[in-house]
Amino acid sequence: MKKYDYILFDLDGTLIESAEGVRVSIAHAMEALGLPCPDLSDYTKYVGPPLEDTMRGMCAVPEELIPKSMDIYRDYYDEVGQKSNRVFDGVFDMLSALRKQGKRLALCTSKNEPVAEGVADVLGLSPYLDAVCGSTVDGSRRAKADIIPYALEALGCTDKANAVMIGDTHFDAHGAELAKVDFIGVSYGYGTRESMEACGAIGFADSPRELLELLTSST
Repeated sequence: MKKYDYILFDLDGTLIESAEGVRVSIAHAMEALGLPCPDLSDYTKYVGPPLEDTMRGMCAVPEELIPKSMDIYRDYYDEVGQKSNRVFDGVFDMLSALRKQGKRLALCTSKNEPVAEGVADVLGLSPYLDAVCGSTVDGSRRAKADIIPYALEALGCTDKANAVMIGDTHFDAHGAELAKVDFIGVSYGYGTRESMEACGAIGFADSPRELLELLTSST
């Protein structure tokens, strides 16, 4: 596997187990708006895409209520939802080892950036990261294809061939494909290997330990 000096990590399903917090926050937003809640049993449908897309598509929130639904979701997620988050086993060891090798690391998530910063702080991820990069409230930066170039700039990366995106869903893989950055998928998250392969994933890891081995292997 090729070695990279700049490594971008998705958050949900890649560094942390967070689906339950996302689920309860969506359910709360729908209840608060008095709207029917869709079936949220399949995490793969709503963990990964931009929140706005989930509210507009899967949840069928009327256009005029989408901003309000997102505000309700974020407030509840900050207060309640994120309490169920946990870092996957082996993630801290992986990040620490990469930092010791001089790698530049960034969080690259579709979560609103201040929310992502809060999650990283609460879970103890921030000391291992050189940048936390997320979406903007005004929608000017929302999908992975927008956030990846922003994260590379934040890390000071001027050569995309020296960077890789790590994620667990086809949203991550497709964003990397559009941004013309290599993508490595993790199988322990919320997406499927097949969907990531279809978007050009060049490798897969079944655990953070395996991911570290892929990123540091000399072959």
